[in-house]
Amino acid sequence: MQFWKEHTALRVVLMLLSFVAGIFLLIYGWKQTGQLGGLGLMLLGVVLLLVTLALYNKPFEEPKKR
Repeated sequence: MQFWKEHTALRVVLMLLSFVAGIFLLIYGWKQTGQLGGLGLMLLGVVLLLVTLALYNKPFEEPKKR
């Protein structure tokens, strides 16, 4: 997809925001030892880190051939 190759500033800002939010949620959830809500926050943090990785890799994808 050409969108992510053309809009690098938007991609970098989204990556930075999702990375910082993911790390924050992981640490905040880790501090809630013994609570189910802490586990949910940590899982949400991992999802945000995976979103960061997907945004990073998006411009390097090869277009699918039909």
